[in-house]
Amino acid sequence: MDVNSTVVFADLTGSSRVFEAMGNARATDTVTRLTQWIGSVCQAHGGRVVKSLGDGVFAIFSNAATAMPAVIELQRYHQKRLMTWPVPLRMALQIGVASGEVVEVEGDCFGDAVNLASRLSDLAGPGQIWATDAAIAQLSEIGVRHRDLGLITIRGRSEMSAVHRIDWQDEMTSFLTLPAALTPLRLPDSSLGQIELAWLDVRSVFRIEELPIHLGRVHDAQFVVNDPRVSRLHARIELRHGSCVLTDLSTYGTWVRFHGNGGPSHEVALRREECVLHGRGEIGLGAPLSDFTAPTIAFNTAGAEVQLSRREITN
Repeated sequence: MDVNSTVVFADLTGSSRVFEAMGNARATDTVTRLTQWIGSVCQAHGGRVVKSLGDGVFAIFSNAATAMPAVIELQRYHQKRLMTWPVPLRMALQIGVASGEVVEVEGDCFGDAVNLASRLSDLAGPGQIWATDAAIAQLSEIGVRHRDLGLITIRGRSEMSAVHRIDWQDEMTSFLTLPAALTPLRLPDSSLGQIELAWLDVRSVFRIEELPIHLGRVHDAQFVVNDPRVSRLHARIELRHGSCVLTDLSTYGTWVRFHGNGGPSHEVALRREECVLHGRGEIGLGAPLSDFTAPTIAFNTAGAEVQLSRREITN
C-alpha cells in the first residue's frame, strides 16, 4: 500500500576514526547508544524507526511537520554534547529528509522518498540537515528556517533535485529564508564577484569571469602550490549557476573547511567530488586540514555567505 510519508535518514560521521581510537568493544557500545538515542527522539516526535543501519537510523513520520522538530532536536542536542567530547571521538550527525509515497513491505519501507532521503544524508555535510522541496512545502506552519541550495545532481536520478538546507542553530542568521518564501535565494551578480586565494606568501585574486582555474603543482595551474602531496592539476574552481564550485581531481584528495557566521566549522573530505565555495575558509590539498603540515589555501569569495553543499560528480 502506498502512503504519503516523510522519511528521515540520520547518520553518524567519523565512526571509523572512533573505532580506531577506542577499540571495537567500546566504540560499538558508544555507537549503539547514540543510534538508540536517535531512535528514541524520533519516536518521541511521533516517528517510527524502520531499522538501524550500523551507525545510522532510518525512520518514517506521517509528515514533515512532525519530522522536522525531531531532526532539529537531534542536531541541537548532539552539537552541545560533542563540545564536551575529545576531538578524535566526535561523530557529527548528517541528516536527509524527503516526503513522498512510501511502500511498506514486511516492516521495511521502499520508494523514491526513501532513496532520496538516504542520498541526501550522504551528501549533507556533518552537522547539516538537507530536505527536499516536498518536505519544505509542509513546514509553513511551524516556522522552520531554511536555505534553497538549488538543483543538485543525485546519483541514480535522471533529473536534478531541488534541495534545501535546514538552519537548526539557536541563533538564526539573517540570510536564511522562512519556509513560506519558497523563491530561491539568488547570489549577487556574478560579474561583481571574485575569489581570493592565499598560500604562504602567495596571494591571487580571480574575478568570476576568469574562471575556471586549476590549483596544482605544475605551472599549467593558475594557482601553483609546490608540495609533493599536491597533484599536478589537483583541483578545479569553476562558475556554475552563479556559484564557485570546487572539484577534486587529485590522487590524495582535497579537504574543505568553512568559517564564519558564528556556526561550527566542519572539515569535509572530497574524493573526486565537489563542493560550492561560499564565504571564507580553507582548502587542504593532499592531506587533512587537521595535519598542521598540510598545504593549505585560504579562500574568500566576494559577496557570498558561508554555505557548504557536497555534490556527487556524474560521468
